[in-house]
Amino acid sequence: MSQATQTDVSTAESAVYQRYASAAQAVEPELCCPVDYRAEYLTAIPEEVIQRDYGCGDPSRFVCEGDDVLDLGSGGGKICFIASQIVGKTGSVTGVDCNQEMLQLARRSADAVAANIGYHNTSFRYGLIQDLALDLDDLTEVIASQPVSDATGYLRLRNLEEQLRTERPMIADESIDCVLSNCVLNLVRQPDRKKMFSEIFRVLRRGGRAAISDIVSDESVPERLQQDSALWSGCITGAFREDEFLAAFEDAGFHGMELVKRESDPWRTVEGIEFRSVTVVAYKGKQGPCLERNQAVVYRGPFKKVEDDDGHVFRRGDRMAVCDKTFGLLQQAPYLEMFAAVEPRERIPLENAVQFDCRRSAKRDPRETKGTDYDATSDAPAGACSDGACC
Repeated sequence: MSQATQTDVSTAESAVYQRYASAAQAVEPELCCPVDYRAEYLTAIPEEVIQRDYGCGDPSRFVCEGDDVLDLGSGGGKICFIASQIVGKTGSVTGVDCNQEMLQLARRSADAVAANIGYHNTSFRYGLIQDLALDLDDLTEVIASQPVSDATGYLRLRNLEEQLRTERPMIADESIDCVLSNCVLNLVRQPDRKKMFSEIFRVLRRGGRAAISDIVSDESVPERLQQDSALWSGCITGAFREDEFLAAFEDAGFHGMELVKRESDPWRTVEGIEFRSVTVVAYKGKQGPCLERNQAVVYRGPFKKVEDDDGHVFRRGDRMAVCDKTFGLLQQAPYLEMFAAVEPRERIPLENAVQFDCRRSAKRDPRETKGTDYDATSDAPAGACSDGACC
């Protein structure tokens, strides 16, 4: 990395921190898009938090009762406090932010929200959303006890960081049901974005989901605009290109990515490039062995054919062979009602299932699910067509 690039990155990161630190003290309208939050959840939240919320969507709508939720870039805590009411007493909500001023606002508001709703299920952690294993409060304690004054100390600190990530991770592997974020991913510098998506995937449980509201662009943003710290910190020129945003989820291992909300009108336009708010929901769970249990699915339509994130092609009305894993996935969100499930007449126990070749898309012969010796003949339903008329 050139010295010029290093300076640009540092300036952008500093601008983000300073702008949001200031926004924790006084409202900055230019940092947010108009969002309609559900009013019934706002009454329990201090007005100070509501006024200093800077988002572009409401990903809390995809939280379920009992979920363990993680909010990336939680700021003053508004989305966390909304989610805490949705998940209820049996759920939990953790916010992560690296801005101390915003963290202070969220932490001092948590008790007031708990008193209003009757229980306390939120916590706020000091960390980077691209490094969810490292708790910066823990690291601060380490540095205080072992100050770094030379290169040897720096190398020792790096080792201690890794030790903290391994032994005391801020967010443990597969501990979260739903990851949220509201207009924050675009603030993370480009070199850290692949790791950020990997971290989101790491902390989610199998079957978990990410619901992310963010700003995207319809064209690639030129480097010179990305280097404008005011535009970057304003959630504009750090925006993902819309198609690349969805591809980042796919590259991290997610499936079923869906644009559940996409504003038709741009929030801002800069040199002809449109920037708009979107909300994406993506799921974890397509990894694992492919086992043959003679199952099939029938795609109901309306398209002539569709292709899933593993390359399986489903033609409308065709009985397509699938492995046990895919069979289960296609009966869950976001595929509900899209496929008819065809179970075999005699189920194959998992311990007896052999490997299924998921690299091809093939029809399932009805005899594979019914059995080659199946020769049943059903009786006519009582009273059906008794007068000879067609029923």
